[in-house]
Amino acid sequence: MKIKFKHQQFQADAVKSIIDVFAGQPNDTSRFTLDKGRRQKTEYVGDLFQSTTSNESEYGFKNNPIKLIDQEVLSNIQSTQRENGLKLSERLEGKFNLTIEMETGTGKTYTYIRSMFELYKKYGWSKFIIVVPSIAIREGVLKTFQITEDHFMAEYGSKARYFVYNSKQLHHIEQFASDAGINVMIINSQAFAARGQDARRIYMELDDFNSRRPIDVIASTNPILIIDEPQSVEGQKTKDSLKLFKPLFTLRYSATHKEDYNKVYRLDALDAYNMKLVKKISVKGISVKGTSGTNSYVYLEGIDISDKHAPIARLEYEMKTKSGLSKVSKKRVTGDDLYQLSENLEQYKGYKISEINGQNNSISFTNGVTLYGGDVQGDVSENHFRRIQIRETIKSHFEKERVLFHKGIKVLSLFFIDEVAKYRQYDKDSTELNGVYADIFEEEYMELLNEQLSLFADDPYIQYLNSIQVRGTHKGYFSIDKKNSRFVDSKVSAKETDSDDADAYDLIMRDKERLLSFEEPTRFIFSHSALKEGWDNPNVFQICTLKHSDSTIKKRQEVGRGLRLCVNQHGERIDTSIPGIDVHEINSLTVIASESYEQFAKQLQNEIAATLSDRPRKADTGFFLDKVLTNARGEQLKIDERLASKLQFAFIKNGYVDDDFHLTDGYFAAVEEQNVKLPDGLSAYQEPLIELVKSIYVEGKSDMTNDDRKNTISAITVNNNFHKQEFKELWDRINKRSVYTVQFNSEELVRKCVLALDMNLQVPSIRYSIKHGEMNNIESREQLKQGESFVTRETQTEYVHGAATSKIKYDLIGKLMDETKLTRKTIVAIMKGIKQSTFMLFQKNPEEFIIRTSRLINEQKATTIIESITYDVINDTFHTDVFTKNTLKGQLGQNAIAVEKHIYDYVVTDSKIERAFAKELDTSNEVHVYAKLPRGFYIPTPVGEYNPDWAIVFKEGGIKHIYFIAETKGSLDSMELREIEKAKIECARRHFAKLNSDQLKYDVVNNYEKLLEIVKG
Repeated sequence: MKIKFKHQQFQADAVKSIIDVFAGQPNDTSRFTLDKGRRQKTEYVGDLFQSTTSNESEYGFKNNPIKLIDQEVLSNIQSTQRENGLKLSERLEGKFNLTIEMETGTGKTYTYIRSMFELYKKYGWSKFIIVVPSIAIREGVLKTFQITEDHFMAEYGSKARYFVYNSKQLHHIEQFASDAGINVMIINSQAFAARGQDARRIYMELDDFNSRRPIDVIASTNPILIIDEPQSVEGQKTKDSLKLFKPLFTLRYSATHKEDYNKVYRLDALDAYNMKLVKKISVKGISVKGTSGTNSYVYLEGIDISDKHAPIARLEYEMKTKSGLSKVSKKRVTGDDLYQLSENLEQYKGYKISEINGQNNSISFTNGVTLYGGDVQGDVSENHFRRIQIRETIKSHFEKERVLFHKGIKVLSLFFIDEVAKYRQYDKDSTELNGVYADIFEEEYMELLNEQLSLFADDPYIQYLNSIQVRGTHKGYFSIDKKNSRFVDSKVSAKETDSDDADAYDLIMRDKERLLSFEEPTRFIFSHSALKEGWDNPNVFQICTLKHSDSTIKKRQEVGRGLRLCVNQHGERIDTSIPGIDVHEINSLTVIASESYEQFAKQLQNEIAATLSDRPRKADTGFFLDKVLTNARGEQLKIDERLASKLQFAFIKNGYVDDDFHLTDGYFAAVEEQNVKLPDGLSAYQEPLIELVKSIYVEGKSDMTNDDRKNTISAITVNNNFHKQEFKELWDRINKRSVYTVQFNSEELVRKCVLALDMNLQVPSIRYSIKHGEMNNIESREQLKQGESFVTRETQTEYVHGAATSKIKYDLIGKLMDETKLTRKTIVAIMKGIKQSTFMLFQKNPEEFIIRTSRLINEQKATTIIESITYDVINDTFHTDVFTKNTLKGQLGQNAIAVEKHIYDYVVTDSKIERAFAKELDTSNEVHVYAKLPRGFYIPTPVGEYNPDWAIVFKEGGIKHIYFIAETKGSLDSMELREIEKAKIECARRHFAKLNSDQLKYDVVNNYEKLLEIVKG
């Protein structure tokens, strides 16, 4: 397998935010005299050998100095912050330190590597040092460089030279300084932070480095520092040491910054979740109820609601056997008596099940005891509590794996433990032995495996399970000190410590592709809890914490190991670009916690809230003022004081804010119903305005986590309605696939593009600053210590506007082809058609010319496509398994309702509008049968796949009228529909029109009454 990389807009935005800070900086490289150190030369002179020592030198390459003055950089930073909705810097805090906040799992390493290529391309800067706090992060960074080599080669036509700093391999530093291309050094903070008696070799004059200090050679290149996880790096000693690298500037990347120097980009936890860039978090909490000494042990695993029987409780309780008391796990129904079922154990007198409640996930007994899913009552030993966690993890693993196996997605589970010996031990001969957790795992795994084998005998998934030995499916990532025969913390890699676990280390830390393959049997990973940063895997779907609550390891760090979106066996990331799926339906991370869901969720929410301190809290004029909205056509609107006041008034009038301007439930209901009311003239900007308001933090309104035990409805199966003749006829009419063709007049498109470019294209020129200054004698002892003979004082600055002097040769036609997906012939015709004065803008600023020209061409292309698209039905159909192989989960009374006319006994909905609509359909005399169409049923469009909501068969005089409701929307005003939605709806109309059926109709409604109007009209 080879992991594939896609263009992600949020990553491009993060890169652009860095580039824009230095707008106006010329593209140039600087050379310097690279001291090669002292060389000893021996010659034969007369009758004697004579030795002489000389200094040798050659040219090296360093980063060109920043030519902008501080005020220009600050102005650029503020402009970038304003565009990204961030707090404006009042000054250059921590001079030329830039902060980039990116949530764990969103690809920050990829992002800063791409930033290197862009900084080199735009400004000629080529020397970079990545500072990491741990071996785990270092290995992750190195791996990302390796697996993105071909990707960036295809993007930029060159490769970066990268290496891990090793004080015994100093030739890498020589090459770093002397090579003209992109050069990257990855270094652990420990390699340079220690001073005094523990001083590192990096500060020493070394014989094997020609009597030079490595730090001096590195510093001479004025590298750009990239600090990965600065909150784990930047102690005061480290900060002082970093100055010795003489960095041009510093980029700081993390999800959890302690200090925000000049933050220019933010993609925090809420952003990442709302944009579906990370997994959704489900929690299986386990909490002990009752006091010590309670004998009646009962554990409620959960409630199952099925369309085939009444609710069932999964209970674990004690039972009398020939060998003594034994805990058993059984499914029980209302009326079952645990006293009788336990062979008359006195502790269970009165424990007769009086109610099983599927809505609140609880069970009640006749003695008044009520337990909720995850509750454990009675005496519970430490080991048995961990056994419950391990069992729940394996169970969740099997549930997910059974579904995702057929989608080509391998499922991994991660256990955090605080004592390595509980998983693995060694005897005196260094032979591996199971610890208590490994024994428990294997016992529970085999028991649950046998359940799977009995339930799904003919499934290919079972063949996969049968091919895996239990001993080979779990591994641990640990190190061992052979000399002392004891476990130590995993501070260094297995290769560096000659660990017995080297194979496991390489698999887990270095060979991500093999670990993701079905051919590799490892599916369960045990690791020390210290693995809090630096390692993750996109296919971790379960995380179990087999340890006591630890204040030093935060919940965000733990769940961060599994937040990344998963990949399939082709290396494709399963994100919003994949048709026929809901990202969070597949990408869900289950945390098996050693506490209740409420406790876990509250602490996680508090940790997230603590990182959102710079987010706005109020929707008032101050929030709206100076924000820039960009609509689907690329038109921008800056909110001035008048418009900000109108927006504030509209929010007050419609009850969207309270007296303190905090967002109300009324606002979120309007968003859910797609019926947000805005002032006149803002209809075209509704979508970007709603996105802007999402940046306001509202406590308690994030649904990033959910209680997994409340998903009582799962594995829904089709009922008799699915097999009715009426539904079969309906399905036969609609399950035909189609393809679209766009045929438009190229000459007309060229004409529109030429006109748009000549009228609207504006490209800012690049501005250079020329600083004038004077040299004075040194003014302090500190300057003398630093080796300075003179100091400079700026006296005057002037600006020069001119064309870019980039050495890069641009393939203008090729770039515009890539950005617009038009033919070379069409692009050439557009470029030939525009005015000479318009074309000359390219010389002012090539990059901006390409970006802005592409956007204007794409606007004209989009309107032309929708006007000219046609659909043709092909000889291919959707299979019924889009209904039978569903992954729906729901909570009765919340997002799931019991129904009678649907093809399932329950319908899982996405909004209040859908729930109300489904209830109306189910009680209507006119409706015969209906289905909420699964996401696997979709229509291809140029703006993404489109999944209609409902398929309905109506009764009318013996003739079945079949209607498709594209979406149930709060507003039918076309001006209030989002541009992409309007395009998809128009494409859907043309698709369904091609199915050639008088009885088949398609429309958009906002309620059931509107639907009846269409039916009877």
